[in-house]
Order: sequence, then structure tokens, then C-alpha cells
Amino acid sequence: MLDVVTIIMFLALGSIVGFLAGLLGVGGGGILVPALSYFLIWSGVGVDNLMHIALGTSMACIIVTSFSSLRAHQQKGAVVWEIVKVMSFGIVLGTFAATYVASHVNSLYLAILFSCFMFWTAIRMMKNKAHLEKPRTLDKANMFYTASGIGAVSALVSIGGGSLTVPYLIKHSVDVKKAIGTSAAIGLPISVTATLGYLINGWNADLAYADLTHAYSIMAYTIGFVYWPAVIFISITSFFFAPLGAKAAHYLPVGVLKKTFAALLILLSIKMTLLLL
Repeated sequence: MLDVVTIIMFLALGSIVGFLAGLLGVGGGGILVPALSYFLIWSGVGVDNLMHIALGTSMACIIVTSFSSLRAHQQKGAVVWEIVKVMSFGIVLGTFAATYVASHVNSLYLAILFSCFMFWTAIRMMKNKAHLEKPRTLDKANMFYTASGIGAVSALVSIGGGSLTVPYLIKHSVDVKKAIGTSAAIGLPISVTATLGYLINGWNADLAYADLTHAYSIMAYTIGFVYWPAVIFISITSFFFAPLGAKAAHYLPVGVLKKTFAALLILLSIKMTLLLL
């Protein structure tokens, strides 16, 4: 059984992730993956499976926030469903393929990839400058191949895809608000497909545990590469705190907070990678 301290920790983590998601418009993977990695190491999970379970669990947590975000943007009429329909095929293909690849990659390499991507995200967040480019026209073939790449990267580093999808759509003449709303809609098939991928590809995995005494609760509630108690309790609070973060964005210095958060992403990613060395 889960102890009360662990449950409270997951609830607190969900509230932080949800609030930041609403406040800064970022996915929760940047915080969830390092936090879950620390928890799994503390619980006795071996480093061989550490990143796989952290990524799979994080993607499952993102399902709830993705759905909540999708619903909010749909109510404002900011989702271009024709784009979602075309890109979803590529998203599903790329995302599921990436989970298969990830299941056969060493945790250390996954951690390094995650850290590099978060570093790149943090630098972009600190600069916070829009690069003006000549608008391009969307076509179905381009959307499919791009979506496959977005899905693959999202599954490997546990993001909802917004940091990749929004710039792509804006560059292809989609209105900013509709680009954000459409990206939110695309985030749902990314998170659902990635979760299924980590479930299926980790179903028969020979999970390694460094300390069987402390890792029993992890073993009992882990299916594939997804640790479900974390998903349930993190999702509960993140669902309710995301709207609070969105409201706070109107009163807090978001620009300063984004730069602070970017620095935090870099530190968390580096520390997580060092844990696996």
C-alpha cells in the first residue's frame, strides 16, 4: 500500500505542475520527469528502467491536462480541426514508433536526450523572441511528416508537443490563437498514444530493482512503463490547479517567471542525468 507521505507528495507535485502549466503555458514533463526519477531511485528502482518509467508515467499524467486545455480552447473556437485530423495520423505513427525505440534505449541516453531538449527549450524561453519568417502554405504531406517528427520527439522527452507545434503552425500562416488552440488539441493524441506505447512496449519488460524491499509498491502498481498511483494523484491536483495558474498569469510577472523556470529546467535536467552516471 502507498503511504500517506507519498500520496501527499504526488498531490503536491500535481498542484505545482498544473499551476505552472496554466501560468507559463508549458507542459509538465520538464518537472515531472526529474521529480519522478528522484522518487523512483529513492524507491529502489534500478537505473536501467528509471527513465522509461519516468517518461511513461509523465506522459500518462499529461493526458488530463491536455484534455482540460483542449476543452478550454474548443469553447473559444480556437481549434482548427482539419489540421488536427491530418496531423493526428502522423502524430500517432511517430509517437508510437518513438516509444518502441525508447524501450530499447539505455536510460542514460534517454536522460541525456531529455536534458539537451530541456536546455534548448530553456534557452528559447529566456530569449522569448519571435523570429519573423516568410509565411508558408500548409499541405497534407508536409503536415503528416512534420507531425510524425513532433510525435516522436514528444514521446522521447515527455512533452505535449506545444513547443514544436505552435511555431510550426504560425510559420505556416495559422493565426497565433488558433495555432495555440490547435496545438492543445494535438497534445491529446500525443499523450494518449505515448501512454499506450509505453504500456505495450514495457508490458513484458524485465524491470530491474536495486532494492526489492522498498520497491515493492512500485512493482505492484506498475503496468508496462507506467506507475499508476503517481498518474492518479498527480492528475487530480494538476486538473484543478491549471485554471488557477491561468488566472494568475494576469497578475504575476510572467516574463520574469519564465526565465526563472527556464533556469530551473536546466538545473533539474542536469541533476537527473548526473544521478544516472
